[in-house]
Amino acid sequence: MTTIQTRTNPRLTDGVDPKLRFLIPEGICRTFRVMPYAAVDGTVLVAAADADDNITAHVVAERIDRPVSLVRHTVNEIVAAIDAVYPPQETEVESPEARRARMQMAQMLTRSGLITDDQLQRAMLEYSRTGDPLGDILVSHEAITEDVLVAALSEMYQMQRVGLAEFTPDLEVARRLPEPLAQEFQAVPVAATDDLVLLAVARPLDTEQAAEVEEALGSPFRQLLANRTELDQLIQRVHARHYAEVSTRLLMETRPEDSAHVVISGGQKAGLVMTLIVLVVCGVIWPLETAIGVVAFCSLLYLVVSFYKFRLTLRALGTHLETDVTDEEIAALDERHLPIYTILVPLYKEAAIVPRLVRDINALDYPRTRLDVKLLCEEDDEETVDKIRAMQLPPHFHLVVVPDSQPKTKPKACNYGLQLATGEYTVIFDAEDRPDPDQLKKAIIAFTRVDDNVVCVQAKLNHFNQDQNMLTAWFANEYSMHFELILPAMGAAESPIPLGGTSNHFVTAKLRELGAWDPFNVTEDADLGIRLHREGYRTAMIDSTTLEEANSQIPNWIRQRSRWIKGYIQTWLVHMRHPFALLSQTGIRGFMSFNLTMASAFVLLLNPIFWALTTLYVFTQAGIIESLFPGVIFYTASALLFVGNFVFVYLSLAGSLQRGEFGLTRTALLAPLYWGLMSWAAWKGFIQLFTNPFYWEKTTHGLDEGSNS
Repeated sequence: MTTIQTRTNPRLTDGVDPKLRFLIPEGICRTFRVMPYAAVDGTVLVAAADADDNITAHVVAERIDRPVSLVRHTVNEIVAAIDAVYPPQETEVESPEARRARMQMAQMLTRSGLITDDQLQRAMLEYSRTGDPLGDILVSHEAITEDVLVAALSEMYQMQRVGLAEFTPDLEVARRLPEPLAQEFQAVPVAATDDLVLLAVARPLDTEQAAEVEEALGSPFRQLLANRTELDQLIQRVHARHYAEVSTRLLMETRPEDSAHVVISGGQKAGLVMTLIVLVVCGVIWPLETAIGVVAFCSLLYLVVSFYKFRLTLRALGTHLETDVTDEEIAALDERHLPIYTILVPLYKEAAIVPRLVRDINALDYPRTRLDVKLLCEEDDEETVDKIRAMQLPPHFHLVVVPDSQPKTKPKACNYGLQLATGEYTVIFDAEDRPDPDQLKKAIIAFTRVDDNVVCVQAKLNHFNQDQNMLTAWFANEYSMHFELILPAMGAAESPIPLGGTSNHFVTAKLRELGAWDPFNVTEDADLGIRLHREGYRTAMIDSTTLEEANSQIPNWIRQRSRWIKGYIQTWLVHMRHPFALLSQTGIRGFMSFNLTMASAFVLLLNPIFWALTTLYVFTQAGIIESLFPGVIFYTASALLFVGNFVFVYLSLAGSLQRGEFGLTRTALLAPLYWGLMSWAAWKGFIQLFTNPFYWEKTTHGLDEGSNS
């Protein structure tokens, strides 16, 4: 129960009781001008500048679990007491001008009935944590629309408004302001005379910004306030051609040797031809010996790849190799210091899943005013584009329409969105992803604790529909093995990590420096993970999980897996164009790790051949097959038949055990059947590498919701 007093005994000027000093967080104290200072007969006395304000009384009562009495004091007395308890930092204390503007905004919106007291209270509480503009907070939580906020700002600053929804820009005029400044200041010239430029802006420019814009324009200008979403769409239309060229050609032109736009380089073709010639010649002269040599090489490849994965698993099993972040560390974060975080979400034919996506993004424990969410849609996907526009999302969601051009791949769309990114950090989420709510904060804390050369933090992936059928259970076992054991062990060993396709968090500036993603590589995440390692950077794993939807139908699963394996072979071909350069950049351990990781794709190609030979021999007892496995090779291959399958089953078991998914372990016993499906997909991807190398094999997700991913 909160009561109000006007008599003060004791008084705030007598000092603050040390036991009560930190009873209310600093942000709330400064925002609501309150300070607990004494306790009398079990009641906490709280100095308040406006002791009659119901919102202030409610906020204070919620944070103190004892009876409270608001005691009227002057603003100067309260501010002095707050400063004594929380020594002010100039950059974090609201200026008198900013406070007046905030209070004016609150009064305008409440008096006109546009927001309720409850909405204002929630917004003021968020303001006390973040210091972000009150109007932007209200818009991000959809208490008011952006148009209402622009109207209020127009009245406050006495600035004219301009509507851009149906505006057709004069490109020559609109491009007078260079694209980097247009993005940074969210401003576009919309008209011009010989003496004046009319500049649409999302928010009034400060003095320094205005001087920089005037210098760039070479002319005086007048600001017009515009809706942020409409302005964002205008900037995209004005600079779409530039964004499209960069997203497709940047890596290919600046680092052609790192791009998969050429499937096999001239040197690799020559090497392949020479190898085939040698094999053919040897096969003609020494047919049996050549065949035995090939079998021996393939058996050795099996052995080494199996041993490498087994060794990684043993190192990680029962340990905790990820960068761990505690709940206490997350709670201690000062949200005033949180950076803008860009979230890239590639979408294609996924209109039905957009509402769930928006819900899950808004459920993240991160201030919405610090989110920069890019919904990346292809130009020909009119259904998804229209769905997003119809939802009239708040401005932290940005619809990005990628022009229809080849290659039509996820990495090209991400490159396009990255050029529009404003965040200090960037993460990719797929449409159906359900990340842990605190994942962004965990990533930020992790970046402060890892070495300076760590530019990517990879969260773990798993599935939310693992119990749907046998295929989803196998898929979940595989993900548990990969993300709970293998990748953490690789990260601890500072080996090149092939990134997962989602939930990889980057330092945005470093991502741009690396040339971002290769639009021609259909497993762009794995390629980028290797490329950043070659440049001297590293990837760290964090103990946070994003749940995805596992493909539950075999044809769907084959399409997805064949693309992954095709991309793995693409990645191996790209980075092995100059093996000695790769060796010098990664060292012998990194070089071996990369090749053994990528070799998994080639092992899957070999499986059906060896299975066919075994089956044929069992039914025919053909002597020619027996002669391929003389002596030591026979015993080695026989051992591998058991050891290799044991390792594969063991890894499937170990990953689920590490994650605590004990119900999935029984399905691991049938994992060799899953291996058969993987080989089927491998051959499909391998053939497609030569027939249609850049084709993005689309897979359907969210079958119950009719959406794709």
